[in-house]
Amino acid sequence: NSKQSEPRQDRQALLYSSYMQAEDTGEMMVYLRGSLPPEQLFAAARESVLKLDPNLPIFNMRSLESQFEASLTSERLLSFLTSAFGLLATLLAAIGLYGVLAFLVASRTKEIGVRMALGAEPVRVVMLVFRDVGWMVALGVLVALPLCYLLGTALQSQLYGVEPWDPAAIASASLVLLGAAACAGAIPAAIAARVDPMAALRNE
Repeated sequence: NSKQSEPRQDRQALLYSSYMQAEDTGEMMVYLRGSLPPEQLFAAARESVLKLDPNLPIFNMRSLESQFEASLTSERLLSFLTSAFGLLATLLAAIGLYGVLAFLVASRTKEIGVRMALGAEPVRVVMLVFRDVGWMVALGVLVALPLCYLLGTALQSQLYGVEPWDPAAIASASLVLLGAAACAGAIPAAIAARVDPMAALRNE
């Protein structure tokens, strides 16, 4: 049983017969195993074949590793595009989160001024902003988890060597989202920590 075209292919039952038993052979493939690097092995093989018959065309010589890499070209392209779109979506989410937090800080300027006038430290104000960030991220993760499971199950046939429900990958994605949210909330939190209580109390 062997895979013939791609790693995702199911193993198929094959029968290998002798080349001497073939009635009509247009071409043949030869697999070589050696201790030399592939380039030197190719040169030695080409020289040996040409000594037997100078008219035999020799083409498409490549290592098993390069053959395996070539069979994953479409998967690598899909992975690259998915990663690029994922990074773009994360950037857009961070920008949107920054806008929401900036609006919340601006709308709560008077409240923040009252808190600071009553003795709240800037660190407490920063934690107040990041608490909102934490709630937003937690809500996003809770909504995304069942969708991730459903999409992973639906796309299972497109995956190779990756489980559709990988806790490590999901935890890593959640941490990336949390980091992006923290970066988005850093500027509004810094602005909130520098609010002048007197100016905030006079703000209409």
